[in-house]
Amino acid sequence: MVDNHGVHGTQDLANVLTRSGVRFHYVTSPDNDPAGLEELGDFFAAAAAVNRLRSARIGSLGYPFPGMGDFAVDTTQMAATLGCTWTNLTVEDYINRAAAAPGADVARFVADYRRSYFIAPDLTEEDLPLTARAELAVRGMIADQRLNALTYQFTAFGEDERTQTLPFVAASRLMAEGIGFGGEGDLIAAAATAFFNWLKPPASFTEMFTIDFEGDSLFLSHMGEANTAMARRDLKIPMVARPTPITRTRGRQLVLVTTFEPGPATLTALTLGPGGKWRIIAAEAALEDYGPLRGFFVPHSKLKPGSGDVCLFLTAYATAGGPQHNAVIFGDARRRLRFAAGLLGADYCEV
Repeated sequence: MVDNHGVHGTQDLANVLTRSGVRFHYVTSPDNDPAGLEELGDFFAAAAAVNRLRSARIGSLGYPFPGMGDFAVDTTQMAATLGCTWTNLTVEDYINRAAAAPGADVARFVADYRRSYFIAPDLTEEDLPLTARAELAVRGMIADQRLNALTYQFTAFGEDERTQTLPFVAASRLMAEGIGFGGEGDLIAAAATAFFNWLKPPASFTEMFTIDFEGDSLFLSHMGEANTAMARRDLKIPMVARPTPITRTRGRQLVLVTTFEPGPATLTALTLGPGGKWRIIAAEAALEDYGPLRGFFVPHSKLKPGSGDVCLFLTAYATAGGPQHNAVIFGDARRRLRFAAGLLGADYCEV
């Protein structure tokens, strides 16, 4: 009895924490039980990710895409509830930084591109340096502003005729280094991708583009951004030029055609629910052995919902208020996501 004495001490503490309104997690198991230790590890990972989110800094280059109501957010509320703060970045600064990038750094990045990726035969000697300058510009902004995440609006780049190219490659590579990303000026998605990457790395920003009804799966893609750390390991990532520019630029717009490594995964999203309460939506899923498709010029993958019925899944996702921008995490991250939601005081919806 003396050797094993102690459980009522934890009950004392749990009672005091409950009275005080302090969120906590309690695991009952022998001290050498792998399942109990794994559950504790998931909770510690969630607590650490929430703690980092409390001081996250997001850069916004441009403005939110007009009419996209699902990522509208009161940034004061965001700072008060999640702890995230944001700073405005300008296209002019991006252009000036790209033009002033040191030649040696540009050459180093170009060499890295050639070493790391399958370079499309039609890329010119001008394409790679322009892309390297864009990446150096974004990296400089992130370093100077001490940013944890970034979002940009692609049309904002095209509104300045001096813009040489877009930072699609930069966003994809920075996600692999843990920098969050959200498309189209989506501050929530940018914060969420950073948060999910801290929770269970790696994580990638993505979007459900269309449905394979016959295969009960979803086609994931975006204009040029996906986490290169999640690319399938049996192939080099193709680096290509978009045949059709997405906005006006002087040079061509290069993209890393990332397709995700097949295997178990979690699809998740952070969004606002009724009454301005945060909500984490999560679903068990599997990334299929798919792509890269020949002649396809943007990142793309296929994801099969764990329920096996894509129609029921999409209906449940929409009913839960699932936004258009979401994220993919390797493996089963649902328990960590549930713990994180509890620590944030957010709703947790599994679909």
